Amino acid sequence: MQIAVVGHAEHVTIAAVPAFPAPGDIVHLDNPAVIAGGGGAIAYFQFARSAADVHFFTAIGIDDAALLVYHEISNVGATIHAALRMEPHTRDLVLVTHDAERTIMVVGRPLHPAIDDRLSWELLGTCDAAYFTGEDPETLKLARNANLLVVTARRSHVLAAAGIRPDIVVGSVRDPREHSRLRDYAEPPRALVLTDGALGGRIETRSGVSSFHAPKIDSPVVGAYGAGDTFAAALTWYLAAGQELEASCERASHHAAAVLTGINPLENQLPLA
Repeated sequence: MQIAVVGHAEHVTIAAVPAFPAPGDIVHLDNPAVIAGGGGAIAYFQFARSAADVHFFTAIGIDDAALLVYHEISNVGATIHAALRMEPHTRDLVLVTHDAERTIMVVGRPLHPAIDDRLSWELLGTCDAAYFTGEDPETLKLARNANLLVVTARRSHVLAAAGIRPDIVVGSVRDPREHSRLRDYAEPPRALVLTDGALGGRIETRSGVSSFHAPKIDSPVVGAYGAGDTFAAALTWYLAAGQELEASCERASHHAAAVLTGINPLENQLPLA
């Protein structure tokens, strides 16, 4: 199987804090983890835990943060198609509170690949699936050439600008940026999948609305960072492998649940089989 990710990778510092700081507070980050994160990278690392031929289309800055990100994403045996940006790489600070909720502070604008970048865009037409978290409508049009196109609901504005119909839009009931209905899309996807934490989630198609279940988690829930993009990647994988939509959602829920058991999602992603 050949799968592509189009989107961003960011230099992420993630740590647990007793509570989100109030105005004027000083917060000490004990045992922070530094990873290549962001929606595109989290999905990419999940795909890399498979036997697929994985291609990551992204953009990289020129500072030490960029070097760490590039080292991390290029160290898993997949293929990186990276555009160079003559600017500092985007940094994120992620604070995780005792309720496992994550608050993300983004320093700078996320770096995304664009159609003018001399990357191997023609490969998208040979892919079994593409997962899109990018910002350029023209690259989304090219991603539509893959057999299966899954787009994060965070990029609904890019979908509107591109004017194409994706197969799946995936988001979250609980995130205002990702909560939508099928009627909100000028070119409605074949299905809109929205996760809903421990309740599982819902699937909306032209035929109606159905639900899927989330697995019971025996271990303590520690952090939610990366769960949504891990779910989206696993969903894309199982659909590309020929699973039915509801079964793919339930299997993807196990992957999302796995990353809830730690602060660093990359340490707990499950293999895709």
